[in-house]
Amino acid sequence: MAAYEMTGTVKVVMDEVTFPSGFNKREFVVTTADDRYPQDIKFECVKDKTAMLNELTVGQQVKVTFDLRGNEHDGRYYTNLSAWRVEAGGEASAPPADAAAAMDDSFAPEALDDTPPF
Repeated sequence: MAAYEMTGTVKVVMDEVTFPSGFNKREFVVTTADDRYPQDIKFECVKDKTAMLNELTVGQQVKVTFDLRGNEHDGRYYTNLSAWRVEAGGEASAPPADAAAAMDDSFAPEALDDTPPF
């Protein structure tokens, strides 16, 4: 699976959410400035990757490395942008040992049962 990158400004860092199964995630929003019309893009970090968001501040410039994730729940399809590296000021906040390990650890099948439909 290919990794994607995006740069922008941190707009929101949400609180961590822990589900009854013990699965946890944390979301954040980055605003792009690459286009005539800036876009607010929501990313999620799961499990141990949530800690890399502790140092982010609103207004900070970042480069996010992420994977596209998709799933189906009750006949509806969802797409998630699963961040596994956030670089701020030229330094990686929490680089994984390798990208393949990050992908395997960042998405747990049991999380599908706990993901609330939107």
